[in-house]
Amino acid sequence: MKLSIVIPAYNEQENIGLCLDELVGVLDSERIPFEILVVNDNSSDQTESQVLQLASLHPEIRLIRRLPPGGFGRAVRTGLEFVTGDCVVIYMADRSDHPEDAVRYYRLLGDGYDCVFGSRFIRGASVHRYPRLKLVVNRIVNHCIQWMFWTKFNDLTNAFKGFRTEVVQRCGPYRACHFNITLEISLSALISGYKICQIPVHWEGRTWGSSNLRMQEMGRRYLCTLLMLFFQRMLLSDDLRSERKREEKLGIEITTKQTDS
Repeated sequence: MKLSIVIPAYNEQENIGLCLDELVGVLDSERIPFEILVVNDNSSDQTESQVLQLASLHPEIRLIRRLPPGGFGRAVRTGLEFVTGDCVVIYMADRSDHPEDAVRYYRLLGDGYDCVFGSRFIRGASVHRYPRLKLVVNRIVNHCIQWMFWTKFNDLTNAFKGFRTEVVQRCGPYRACHFNITLEISLSALISGYKICQIPVHWEGRTWGSSNLRMQEMGRRYLCTLLMLFFQRMLLSDDLRSERKREEKLGIEITTKQTDS
């Protein structure tokens, strides 16, 4: 399978170069066919020039420029439109995620899972430099989500996840413009009944720059996404699962016919 990695980037000039170097080094050593799509979300620093410099050395790196308005969700949606791989991983430009975990996602997707969700809060995971207030809010929100959706997955607000590309396409189109897209994509796959695996991951707080996540601004957006998908789960999950099974059956039939011919 070919792996696509989507990296939204806003003013990450001190992080993006090392982020890409680490990813390319690990993926090359694992001999994984890949592409890296860096979405420049209207950066005002040297993020774009850093990416272009590395793209000249590594043809697997592609730069995608976004026009205003900006927003993490808009950048992710734009990146997903350009994906050509069989599976896709959403990866943070601030080096909070580890490339070795992306490789584990890839292997599990190759083993037959439709989605792989990374959790920072299960046995085997590690978290460093997580701001105390954000950590407390994170755990409260994720426990509420677990209760609302009756799920074992306990870090659904984590953007770092892997999907088969067809799952992302079938669950779309997406509407979230900011960090709530992490919930929209993962919960859409959950209520559609896809085969999901959760694994421990390693997370590092940024050492340069500041996070673009503003909790006060995001509260209403997370709430809107949660309520929308909660009512879909309660009222429409049977329809969503029936559609998924029909599309999968149709895909198998088309593949079989092509093989026979």
